[in-house]
Amino acid sequence: MSFLEETIVKKNKEDRDTILPYLMVLRPKQWTKNLLVFAALIFSIKTVSINMLVYSAVAFLLFCTVSGCVYIVNDFFDKEADRRHPEKRYRPIASGRLHPLGALVFGSVLLCSSLGVAFLLKPWFSLLLLGYFIINVAYSIKLKQIVIIDIMVIACGFVLRAIGGGLAIDVSFTPWFLICTMLLALFLAISKRRHELYLLSHHKGEHRKVLEQYSPELLNQLNSIVTTAAIISYSLFTFTSGHTIHLMWTIPLVMYGIFRYLYLIHMEGQGGRPEKVLVEDRPILSTVVLFAAMVVMILYYFE
Repeated sequence: MSFLEETIVKKNKEDRDTILPYLMVLRPKQWTKNLLVFAALIFSIKTVSINMLVYSAVAFLLFCTVSGCVYIVNDFFDKEADRRHPEKRYRPIASGRLHPLGALVFGSVLLCSSLGVAFLLKPWFSLLLLGYFIINVAYSIKLKQIVIIDIMVIACGFVLRAIGGGLAIDVSFTPWFLICTMLLALFLAISKRRHELYLLSHHKGEHRKVLEQYSPELLNQLNSIVTTAAIISYSLFTFTSGHTIHLMWTIPLVMYGIFRYLYLIHMEGQGGRPEKVLVEDRPILSTVVLFAAMVVMILYYFE
């Protein structure tokens, strides 16, 4: 390899090492959570237009960037605790690859740009995005330290994603759907706390103080309540949403998805990162894809 080629390779590596931490601090692996934005589009399949597709895609990207800004704030405040965590210590700020103040400046520019684009898209959508950011920053600073409130705030974030997807394309949801979204999000949040207890059973308070106020027994009971309510609520939604009654054929898929996740929590010691489970667990991924396909087909051909 010539001197010039070596110089180019070295420069490309330096550029990659400089840019990559700014991308990783946004946690792109967790952007799958924002796919909930497309729920409004799926349940409006018979009236979908090109504009609706574009608006939904832009709304998804904006939720990805704004949620990334939330992660920057969270990592900034949690950098010391993250350094003691077996997995989170590799995050850009905690590992030292990204300067904390540099990350905050980057996040501020990205947030302002995202809210500006959102305002041009739909003014109400930009307000919802701002509310989503404020609530999650409050979570990072204080609310995550309050038992029960912490998991409810996480669930609130999922509900706001669903509402945001509807606002972007001027489609409203039935209350039953929002209740189902909230319950499913609570299920994932409770499962996340249980996994953290599993990982940090001997030093749980050192990483996250609120874990001292949880126990596996309490979280198991909360999950039992939430999963039962979620299945009942979704079943009622299929009959009372105003869509075709044939949506009831998707109920077994919802039940299997929840049961499979419970299996991964209790038997495989997983569940701390829902976005990872969605991608890596084939039965879960297959269930989600089949569920989406069935909903589209049922609404398109039977409604």
